Amino acid sequence: MKSGLASLGAADWLSLAAAPVFALMALLTFTLGDGHAAILCSEAGRPASFTGMTSMYLLMAAFHLSPWFRLNPAR
Repeated sequence: MKSGLASLGAADWLSLAAAPVFALMALLTFTLGDGHAAILCSEAGRPASFTGMTSMYLLMAAFHLSPWFRLNPAR
């Protein structure tokens, strides 16, 4: 029986990729601004704000952390 990273299939790798990708999207949205979506928000004049899409991407990254916790061999 394989354990750890050797036993991961394609779906497992995809689920592990979700949290880092959402975290990267949050970082890019925070540094570059919300773009066209910021026009609809009340804070459209302020780039690099911690609102809107940035907070949504951070929440999505947090919700997709569970596959990373399942990799812990000490459970």
